[in-house]
Amino acid sequence: MGKKIKDPGLGNTSSQYAKRMVNAKGFFNVVHLNKVKKFSEAYNYLLSISWCYFFLLSFCTYIIFNVCFAFIYLTIGINQIIASTGDVLSDFLNAFFFSSQTFTTLGYGAMSPRGVSSGIVSSIEAFVGLMFFAFVTGLLYGRFSKPKASIRFSKKIILRDFNHTKAIMFRLVNNRKGTMIKPKVSVTLALTQKNNIGEYVNNFYTLNLERDKITYLPTTWTIVHQIDEFSPLFGLSKEELKKQQGEMVAMISYYDESFNQEVHQIHSYLLSDVYLDFKFVKAYYYNEKGKMVLDHKLFDCIESIKS
Repeated sequence: MGKKIKDPGLGNTSSQYAKRMVNAKGFFNVVHLNKVKKFSEAYNYLLSISWCYFFLLSFCTYIIFNVCFAFIYLTIGINQIIASTGDVLSDFLNAFFFSSQTFTTLGYGAMSPRGVSSGIVSSIEAFVGLMFFAFVTGLLYGRFSKPKASIRFSKKIILRDFNHTKAIMFRLVNNRKGTMIKPKVSVTLALTQKNNIGEYVNNFYTLNLERDKITYLPTTWTIVHQIDEFSPLFGLSKEELKKQQGEMVAMISYYDESFNQEVHQIHSYLLSDVYLDFKFVKAYYYNEKGKMVLDHKLFDCIESIKS
């Protein structure tokens, strides 16, 4: 039986109905309740959301600002910008378009402030617009320059005969064309078990790997944990292993030339999702010109090895 380790930070307490610790995006499944929200956290939040949500949020904020200022212009009098049409909707649209030109500091010249009140409001709006676009520009730069690993983990994890015993395997590849420099990986197994008083607890084990680091990775890397006498899974049949309430949490780190620093990524697999007696299809080969070809369509492909 493998040697247990102390809680690596995932928590010893568990439940019969506990779901996986790490989701498909590589984030820990933790729900925060009664957490005090701080404005200082807005920057990190806006860096972490998806690009679609970021642009949608930016556009909606832009529209809300201009709608608010359009109502202010209507309140002080649309005649201070342009002659009133007598129609509320048309006047609102004129106020909105003038607000948009002021907010973006564009200004076509067709409409302009004609009074002190509209001049004061437009001056304030121009300042707010400059701050808004400066903030969005900073966020765009931060999102592009934020160090982020781009590792693709295989969707499937397999269990097969290996070196006169069994081994559990998954593989990974760099989603970018660049080479991963000195990648290293560690895998922690969390087994949920019932103790002698009927409570469910997590027991943690560091899995020994065939190789936990290499010099560079231009193609794929198959991570292999051999189930020998030093493995916490030793003594279990293939079917018994699949019935275990366990999760393998893998963390890989490597030096990324694009960001000029080390980056990390986390992924997890459930033991219940293991494919028995399969092997990975080789995803790279050499073409007629002698160049190595990495076919990403083959990366998740597996084939049965049963006779």
